[in-house]
Amino acid sequence: MYEATLCGRDIIYDQKSKYGILLRKTIENIYGTYKGDKNAKEWKTFSDYAGRFWFSNGNHHHYGNEKFIPECSAEYFKSLIMNSDTATLPKENGESTEAFWTRVNPLFYDLKVEPKCVDLRSGIDNVVASSVNFYEGVSQKEVEDFYAKMPTTGNAPSWGLNSKVVKENGIVTEKVWKSGGMYGAAIDKICYWLDKAVGVAENEKQKKTLELLVKYLRGGDLKDFDAYSIAWVADTESKVDGINGFIEVYLDAIGKKGSYESYVSIKDEEATKRIAAIAKEAQWFEDNSPLMPKHKKKQVKGIIAKAITVIVESGDLAPSTAIGINLPNADWIRKDHGSKSVSLSNIIQSYNLASAQKGTIDEFGLNDTVIKRIKEHGALAADLHTDMHECIGHASGQINPGIETTDKTLKNYASCLEEARADLVGLYYIMDQKLIDIGVMPSMDVAKAEYDSYMMNGLMTQLTRIKLGDKIEEAHMRNRQLNALWAYEKGKKDKVVEFVKRGNKTYVQINDYAKLRTLFGELLREIQRVKSEGDFKAGQALVEGYGVKVDPILHKEILDRYSTLGIKPYRGFIQPKLSAVMDGDKIKDVQIEYPKSFFAQMMEYGKNYSYLGVKN
Repeated sequence: MYEATLCGRDIIYDQKSKYGILLRKTIENIYGTYKGDKNAKEWKTFSDYAGRFWFSNGNHHHYGNEKFIPECSAEYFKSLIMNSDTATLPKENGESTEAFWTRVNPLFYDLKVEPKCVDLRSGIDNVVASSVNFYEGVSQKEVEDFYAKMPTTGNAPSWGLNSKVVKENGIVTEKVWKSGGMYGAAIDKICYWLDKAVGVAENEKQKKTLELLVKYLRGGDLKDFDAYSIAWVADTESKVDGINGFIEVYLDAIGKKGSYESYVSIKDEEATKRIAAIAKEAQWFEDNSPLMPKHKKKQVKGIIAKAITVIVESGDLAPSTAIGINLPNADWIRKDHGSKSVSLSNIIQSYNLASAQKGTIDEFGLNDTVIKRIKEHGALAADLHTDMHECIGHASGQINPGIETTDKTLKNYASCLEEARADLVGLYYIMDQKLIDIGVMPSMDVAKAEYDSYMMNGLMTQLTRIKLGDKIEEAHMRNRQLNALWAYEKGKKDKVVEFVKRGNKTYVQINDYAKLRTLFGELLREIQRVKSEGDFKAGQALVEGYGVKVDPILHKEILDRYSTLGIKPYRGFIQPKLSAVMDGDKIKDVQIEYPKSFFAQMMEYGKNYSYLGVKN
């Protein structure tokens, strides 16, 4: 399973751009074979670009989606190519190095070439405007018409999840990602290692799950994916777990195509106690939610929750990773078979330790009381919110009978609204006595710490992640601003939340935590209605009205203040290398090693796990 995870890493580069693997191989060729001075100032700027490229799985920012270019000059970049091993460059047959540079120059430097990985702006053709390699030669209308013939009510598969849509000879068709099809070389390697995992499965449930996963990846039949997902949810006993395949649709502006991701984990028994206690009360949370009665599940089934220690991640999960995961995404599977929520405990712990060392809270916290409360309770508050978001939030509510899935009804706003909905469940219930009663929260100070952190982040500090003048593009960032700004605006008359000034600095002040909770409940009720009824116009109004636009004056202030702290707005992870310790032909132990640096690891991955050519 470890090897299978890494064998698919090339896929994400190709999914984010049809030039992704070409660019990756070019960068790695230079980084590994350049014969010139690596102490030069311009080499440092190229090295920084290489790090950003690997961090984002391509040359589009992993959060902002905009293309970024090297800070070194194009002339210097050309000299790097010319003074590297030109024989190992990913050139076309018979292509000279000069011609190669002419071809790749605009891919690296021209901001008009693939300017945005995912373009979610309203009023445009989001398929054509986005640079992701999910569609070629087709318009958004053509894609929507293609899938309109495929019903998404009932137990229908997630049509289009594992394919690229192209137009061939004037006919719109799919290139399915499977053995013998698109990404076949990488998928065959993934299945090779998964077959070996089947032979050493912990139990029959895990064995069945892995067999179904292999069947799906090899054949590409989405009904097999559903069968695998149901079996995966049913496996509650295995200590080793993971996923592998085409899962989340955030990289697709119209929410149909799954980007490659994989992880392997072991169960964190101690940390699981907290999230399991929450999952046990899933029916209570559903029954007592502020949703309209017709949008509630009468019977919440099979919410399985656990905390995990992640061993390895790949694709869209690495090196910048999620902290919680709830799957499967298909609403009908959640309703009929349940879902599995995982909290990535070692990742969360690392983030919490890093947060404790940074100065963001001191700079942007309202006062000593708020700062002290966040420092004392913020880690647990964030953990609880994540647990509620994944375990209860994504699993809550239901779509009305006859209403199709959100990729058709809510389109390019579906991902943002779903994340907003799950966040609001966590926000609403973290201020509930129930969490104290079941023993997962010691006092309401934890809840207040989360409200302080969430509003400060949603209204201010998350803006450190985008450039001045940009609007918010990424679904999670949109969701957080939507929730925070809607609550601020709706509570403005009663001064539930205020912006306050001290000198030339702005702070967020919560005056009434109870009323803020009520507002979160009202917004949760509305967003669930939008999802349940497939109300596109209302969903669009929420996202465009509250989640996208940025106050440029406040944004500049935040960026200026943040720049004085000397810290970065993003974090990623290097990963352990597992090596078998053999006793004859048997494994007696596993040795854990870490690379010398992130750069060394990415070069090793490029050497050992490159199964896709420049063209597919």
